[in-house]
Amino acid sequence: MIPAPFDYAAPATLDEALSLLASRSDDAKILAGGHSLLPAMKLRLAQPALLVDIGRIKDLAYVREDGGQIRIGARTTHYEIESSDLLKKVCPLLPECAGTIGDVQVRNCGTIGGSLAHADPAGDFPAAVLALDAELVAVSKRGERTIKVSDFFVDMLTTALAPDEILREIRVAAAPARTGQAYRKVHQPASGFAVVGVAVSLTLGAAGACDSAAVALTGVAAKPYRARGVEQLLVGKTLDAQAIADAAAHADEGVDANSDLYASAEYRRHLARVHTRRAIAAALSRAA
Repeated sequence: MIPAPFDYAAPATLDEALSLLASRSDDAKILAGGHSLLPAMKLRLAQPALLVDIGRIKDLAYVREDGGQIRIGARTTHYEIESSDLLKKVCPLLPECAGTIGDVQVRNCGTIGGSLAHADPAGDFPAAVLALDAELVAVSKRGERTIKVSDFFVDMLTTALAPDEILREIRVAAAPARTGQAYRKVHQPASGFAVVGVAVSLTLGAAGACDSAAVALTGVAAKPYRARGVEQLLVGKTLDAQAIADAAAHADEGVDANSDLYASAEYRRHLARVHTRRAIAAALSRAA
C-alpha cells in the first residue's frame, strides 16, 4: 500500500502553517498524529498533493485552566489528556475517554485535534466533546472563529472546518459540584475504534434528583449525536435502576444506524441501549 505522490512541509509556527493552507487549501491536508490520515492515503482514499505537518508547532499542545474554562491545544496527545492531573480533577470524562483509544503507541502520537477534525464515525473523542458542550476554535489567515460542537460534525468524515482552517483549541467548562462523568465503549478488536461508544455527564441537584444530563454516542451512526430522548427522561428524576433503563432504551431513537463487518445496524442499536445504561450508571456513582 503506497500513497500517491505528495509534497511535504513541516512549518515551525502556526502562522507558517496557515500561510501554506491559504495558498494551497484546495489540495492540502493537515498532518497531526497521522494515525487516521496516513492509512487513508495508503489506501488512496485520500490523495492530498501537500501534507502540512504541524507536529513541530509546540504551542498547539497544552492543557490549562482559564477562568473556570479548560483549554486544550489541538495537538495535545491522547496520552497527555489521559495523564493530565488537571483534567482528572475537573473534567474526568476526557482522560477516561483518552485511555480507551487504540494502544500505547497510538495514544502517544494521536492528537485530540486530529481525531475531531478527521470526524471518523467510530472515533471516541467526538462523543466526549459533544457531551461536554465544547467549543472549538478554528484559525485561518482570515482570522479566528469559535464553533459550537453541535455545529461541528456535519457528516461522516466531514466537519464545519473550512479548507484553509486549522483547529487550534478545544474549550470545555469545568464540571460543577455533584457531577459524574463516564465513557463506555465496545472496542473493535483489531483497531480499538468504537463499535459503539457512550459519553455521559450528569449533575445532581441538592435533593439528589438529576439536575442536568448530557448523553452522546459515537460509532452508531454516520456522525456522533446527542441522545436527547435519553437526556429528557433523566432530568428531574431520581435515578434508580429502572429510571436509567427506561431512559437508556431511547439511545438509538431517530438514528439511522450503521451496518458493517463488525456489527449489524440491529446489533449496534442493542449495544447503544446497553452501554448507555452502563455509562449513566457509572456517571451516577461518581456524582455523589
